[in-house]
Amino acid sequence: MIKAAPGVSPPALEPGERPARKPIWTHLYVQVIAAIVLGGLVGHFYPSVEGPDGELIAGLGEQLKPLGDGFIKLVKMIIAPVIFLTVATGIAHLRDLKSVGRVAGKAFAYFLTFSTLALIVGLVVANTVRPGAGMGVDPASLDPEAVSQYATAAHDQTITGFLLHVIPDTVVGAFAGGEILQVLFFSILFGVSLAVIGDRAQPVLTVLESLSEAFFKLVHILMKAAPIGAFGAFAFTIGRYGIESVISLAALVGTFYLTSLIFVVGVLGAVAAANGFSIFKLIRYLKEELLLVLGTSSSEAALPSLIEKMERAGAKKSVVGLVVPTGYSFNLDGTNIYMTLAALFIAQACDIELSLSEQLLLLAVAVLSSKGAAGVTGAGFITLAATLAVVPSVPVAGMALILGIDRFMSECRALTNFIGNAVATLVVAGWDKALDREALAAALNGTPAPVAAPVIETDED
Repeated sequence: MIKAAPGVSPPALEPGERPARKPIWTHLYVQVIAAIVLGGLVGHFYPSVEGPDGELIAGLGEQLKPLGDGFIKLVKMIIAPVIFLTVATGIAHLRDLKSVGRVAGKAFAYFLTFSTLALIVGLVVANTVRPGAGMGVDPASLDPEAVSQYATAAHDQTITGFLLHVIPDTVVGAFAGGEILQVLFFSILFGVSLAVIGDRAQPVLTVLESLSEAFFKLVHILMKAAPIGAFGAFAFTIGRYGIESVISLAALVGTFYLTSLIFVVGVLGAVAAANGFSIFKLIRYLKEELLLVLGTSSSEAALPSLIEKMERAGAKKSVVGLVVPTGYSFNLDGTNIYMTLAALFIAQACDIELSLSEQLLLLAVAVLSSKGAAGVTGAGFITLAATLAVVPSVPVAGMALILGIDRFMSECRALTNFIGNAVATLVVAGWDKALDREALAAALNGTPAPVAAPVIETDED
């Protein structure tokens, strides 16, 4: 007689019988696609219009913005505890603190290499395609007030200020403010403390693991509202800015999207292949999260789901807990491509020719200013202002040229950042021999994860 091994449910289907397929409309990615399309239609047919006195009257599309904002707030509400529980329990299970430093070292080596490569790719493409050439914009005609808030925020970004900001004023303050790096900083210290205590920390660890399970169940519940959030966010984008704002600067938008695609398929695809998995299968595996990022223009909206899916794909929890949250601030491939590409676009549009030394200076500053940018809408624009501020020949006011289309470029930045962090997690896990290749293959191929073999028992009666 064959009995299932403990914890493994016996097969419920007869031999040759196929499992019943869920209706296509019940899949989250289908619902999100439909919501994005519907939101785009609402925004297009009910846009914001200019009133008789020149003021902007919000149309139905723009009025739906609270739906998108509300969903993002729901997700951000749980990001801090999810990061804390994932990182702290992961490090506590390691016990060997040398392995924590080893994983962190490999992760930062990967981040620095590919972030710099993304900046170089943006620089090369901008010099080759020259999307801003021929626009002939007079720098004196630009309105510096249009981008003053971004320039002010960028001015406050110093290396010392950034490092001090990583340390929270209080533990509660880190969670209350939702600062990813502050929460990560405390989570690492707390996890190290649990690892040092050893067996006596087991009761605390058990509680944290139960809390972790509850929070990830909450993630699943909140994801049910993803189509509503995507609908509202996309309706606002189209209703407020219109398709025309993209068409008017189509050269830059098209160049950025194409460059990002080349980077994902070419560079990240080659890295993935060298580490034993397909970038296309990974994208398919993360399709629900990618559509959510597209609809909300924020990679933070899918951070909890990414942590869960990377663990399901065979990456060790301790590696996922360190790489994913850290990558959201230090591994922003899409933002890096955007920074060098947009900076040269502004220079070309103003008929300013940058020398090789000025471009190398731009590259060096961008390497530093891009670190610490959160994966939220608008962060790329602020870091661009910080980068331009050190190249006097390029006017910061030139950012007004791309202000109207930045929302559309933000979506591509977020998508590229998200894919880059997924690849980084699997690669670093593979380097550290903390990747279950069978589980990875099962996840990427959409097949059931391997289970324990059945126990064969014979009746002796």
